[in-house]
Amino acid sequence: MPFGRLFRGKQQPKPESEPEEAVVDDATVAEEEPDVGDVPPEWDETGEDIDRSWRTRARDVLPGGTSTGSKGPDALYGKGNDSGPTHYIRASGCRLTTPNEVTLIDCTMALGAVSLGYGDERVLRAAIAGAASGNVAGLAHTAEVELAERLCDVIPCAEQVRFLKSGADAVSAAVRLARTATGRNTVVGCGYFGWHDWSSSSPGVPDSVRAGFQAVPFDDIAALDAACRNSGRDLAAVVLEPVIERLPSPEWVAAARGLCDELGAVLVFDELKTGFRLARGGYQELSGVTPDLAAFGKAMANGFPLAAVVGKRAVMDAANQTWISSTLAGESMSIGAALAVLQIYDSEDEDVCNSLGRVGAAMRESVQSAVNASGIDGVTVAGLDQMWFLRFDDPRVERQFLEVSVAEGVLFKRGAYNYAALAHDEEETLVEIERAASSAFVAIVDGESE
Repeated sequence: MPFGRLFRGKQQPKPESEPEEAVVDDATVAEEEPDVGDVPPEWDETGEDIDRSWRTRARDVLPGGTSTGSKGPDALYGKGNDSGPTHYIRASGCRLTTPNEVTLIDCTMALGAVSLGYGDERVLRAAIAGAASGNVAGLAHTAEVELAERLCDVIPCAEQVRFLKSGADAVSAAVRLARTATGRNTVVGCGYFGWHDWSSSSPGVPDSVRAGFQAVPFDDIAALDAACRNSGRDLAAVVLEPVIERLPSPEWVAAARGLCDELGAVLVFDELKTGFRLARGGYQELSGVTPDLAAFGKAMANGFPLAAVVGKRAVMDAANQTWISSTLAGESMSIGAALAVLQIYDSEDEDVCNSLGRVGAAMRESVQSAVNASGIDGVTVAGLDQMWFLRFDDPRVERQFLEVSVAEGVLFKRGAYNYAALAHDEEETLVEIERAASSAFVAIVDGESE
């Protein structure tokens, strides 16, 4: 990996400017610069790698080192890892830059929140215009109405919309609406829906709350049927993440729709990952099975903080009977970003979701080529083109792959999806992804053969 500049003096984060470069003469460099092979990317005054120093500072003041669990060191590289960057200072296109001024191709795209690219100028201009208009006030901004109308145009189940800030908020709101509309309590679900109490088995959730949720396996019709019928007259909703690593069988989602119709429950789709990625309207647009409610977010605003629960008017009307509200839900910056995303999806020569599939397929093929060329065993490339993943039989091999890949300039996601973005659609980027993966696999194979 190329090494960076040597710095003098204490380095403070400067989000709006480049770090000041030390001014030294050639003689000083000759005296102070260690051998090239021993030089880390960049040092602070104590001789500590700056990327590592941010990891240390974060660990001291943020539980787990980050506010987003999937971005913590253990989540990024595996338990026990003590190398690899954990923070960035800027991102553009499909690349991010660490505090060490090392640039990485990002295959995670902010956990799928970005489908166009970081800092897309069209989205950024719209967001800045929204903020400049006064992004919050004592009245609702007109842009909130405009975006709700547009979502009702493109999402099959959407007749009304309520905006929120996170995907977990949106799915939780859908459950609240379903329970209010039906007057029932029990929810049957399949998928990951965030950290909120209604579906979480984490410590800190009361047993009485856990009792209201029953998890069922993905694409298992018998289990779904049994759980719904065992809930009897208390079944309020079936909440599904309709795509989990692969498309479901059509029979499974059709069974969910039929059970809800028969038992008087509300069908909810969690479309956080699938919306604006598999299709603008999510999996429901592709399947022909229309839920009563759905949650959208992530790529809907290309990374700006916005989510929405959308659905049939008869169920959404329950929002007038219960309380679902957030001070910043309709702030105009994120609303403007989402309106720009919709305009871009309308105006591109090639359907954006089809483009994401094409680019994702090329990314997958690059990594698969690296697997094949290295002859490594126990590594599988799988998933959908727009959201694909790597599986390792041996966690130690996975950790080594991730660490070497980052050293070679590419950030892959551990355990979960890598997401395609339009910004990946360059031959040079795909070549770099294959090269980094190949270098990592060759290093692993060579290490095993020693």
